[in-house]
Amino acid sequence: ISDFSQSNVSSQNSQETKRKWVPEEDVALVSCMVELCNIGTYNTDTRFKTDYLNELERMLEKFLPHAMLKAKPNLELRIRTLKKSHKVAG
Repeated sequence: ISDFSQSNVSSQNSQETKRKWVPEEDVALVSCMVELCNIGTYNTDTRFKTDYLNELERMLEKFLPHAMLKAKPNLELRIRTLKKSHKVAG
């Protein structure tokens, strides 16, 4: 019985810490990624260079100063989620 209650508590904790993104944040994230790509500093042929998440974090802070989005885990997970949803839709 204690195993069940511990797993239930841990699943509730992970749900509480899961961040809900609003459309405005998605738009800002994609805009900043496009800007990074166009600038070329963090762009390579097929992927972004190392440390691009930190630059995205700085860029998003200008657009959404109170969102408190962090490179890891917020941006990294949201980009992964958007990629998955794009593959399913496409």
